[in-house]
Amino acid sequence: MRKTLVVGNWKMHGSRPANAELLAGILGARPFTADVAVCVPFPYLFETAATLAASDIRWGAQDVSAHEQGAYTGEVSAAMLAECGCRYALVGHSERRAYHGESDQLVADKAKALLARGVTPIVCVGETLAERDAGQTEDVVKRQLAAVIHTLAHCAGEIVVAYEPVWAIGTGRTATPEQAQAVHAVLRAQLQAATGHGDRMRILYGGSVKPDNAATLFAMPDIDGGLIGGASLKAADFVAICRAAA
Repeated sequence: MRKTLVVGNWKMHGSRPANAELLAGILGARPFTADVAVCVPFPYLFETAATLAASDIRWGAQDVSAHEQGAYTGEVSAAMLAECGCRYALVGHSERRAYHGESDQLVADKAKALLARGVTPIVCVGETLAERDAGQTEDVVKRQLAAVIHTLAHCAGEIVVAYEPVWAIGTGRTATPEQAQAVHAVLRAQLQAATGHGDRMRILYGGSVKPDNAATLFAMPDIDGGLIGGASLKAADFVAICRAAA
């Protein structure tokens, strides 16, 4: 039985006072049936860790360097994230792929760096609107995931996957539960074929998940929770989504 996972992605939002208020609201709403985590900007990792350390809420980062160490100004290594107690780190988010030109192979290399340090990669895959309209959704997400599977080999079963249709991120548009389920089923079949236990791996949906649509999305058989963007910045909304994942 796969336990539902809800992960908040704060993106480049937050301040120390706002973070404290948000985390207090989440902590005060416990317990949750689902596993819950927040992926926060790098400068707030240690403070978030201190706030959440005594709870069952986990924390993580929004990116990582593929390099172990060295002259890579501005980069943050997987070892550094591990020192911050990160359980998770996002890799391959559509904004990284689009704005920073990250390739499928770079995403795979980042996932490998994380696993080497005991941090679970949340590997994001998803198609643009143009790719969906061209009927390329399945080819795109399978290609993106295949690079990770090939690079991680026998360790591929240790990742979490997040399907995030690019056209539904921050746009207010959401894939219907049936549209999302169809892609999740494709991804699960690919994971099952590669690892032999894709039926036990968690695949999250990300893309304008809100309190009013979360329950119907999470009710789909292959959707194991959500990667939550804007709604994760409001404690009441994020808590409602976590409750919907029961």
